[in-house]
Amino acid sequence: MNRIGPAELATFLAIARHRSFRGAAVELGVTASALSHALRNIEERLDLRLINRTTRSVALTEAGERLFARVSPAFQDIDDALEDLNTFRGKPAGTLRFNAARQSAQLVLLPIVTRFQQVYPEIGVEIAVNDGLVDMVSAGFDAGIRFGETIAADMIAVPIGPRQRSAVVASPAFFKKNKSPQTPHDLKNLPCIRFRFWGGALYRWEFERGGIELEIDVAGPLTLNDQDLMVDAALDGAGLAYVFEKQVEDLIAKKKLVRVLADWCPAYPGFFMYYPSRRQLSAALRAFVDFVKAAK
Repeated sequence: MNRIGPAELATFLAIARHRSFRGAAVELGVTASALSHALRNIEERLDLRLINRTTRSVALTEAGERLFARVSPAFQDIDDALEDLNTFRGKPAGTLRFNAARQSAQLVLLPIVTRFQQVYPEIGVEIAVNDGLVDMVSAGFDAGIRFGETIAADMIAVPIGPRQRSAVVASPAFFKKNKSPQTPHDLKNLPCIRFRFWGGALYRWEFERGGIELEIDVAGPLTLNDQDLMVDAALDGAGLAYVFEKQVEDLIAKKKLVRVLADWCPAYPGFFMYYPSRRQLSAALRAFVDFVKAAK
């Protein structure tokens, strides 16, 4: 078997990470056809198929999965060693890649990033919005932003941004046809805009008052998987929506939306930035973590 060099392994890793020749081509600065040719050459020399590809999908074979699992950590160690050289520069440099759900990116991450880059203009930042949970390490992200309960135990979690609060809202027109709920239990008799996670589960609306905690399995004719669309639907009178307070506070002030059950929606710990505990922090990520902690 002919020896496969680091450059060829890097090509395979980029395709495997992105599950896309086009995405890998953008990362490596080459054409997708050149990557396809390079992968074919690697597979011929190994006499093994590493990736199954069709016109619509790219998937690792069993051999490809095993190679990716063995080689990816080694390349990450090399990247970490090179990043560690940033400590010898006057200021950290490089690129940070974050994975975040849409609302965490809008409400917390992006405002902090824009301030951070005013202090560290040498550090580039890429934010990938994805409401589904992803394997952050294999996908090549430095850190992610999520609620605390969705973070794996082997991650280091750092609070980012202020405490959050939920709000139950509907349009004034909605309340001309429907009674205002006095307790969360009243929601069961009202049309609500339901939220479905990318994993398929429906969100049960959470409430708390005086030590009493409730989870309400609401019903309604409309189900969405995007909270911005839920706000739009509430404005159109489609039903009651359960969203972040920050999303709707201006609309409430302008009386375009009416808030109910506010006394059942206390503040709670908000979002967390998380990253692998087993990886050494790059100088750029260390600078960002310190910036987040100082911004509290």
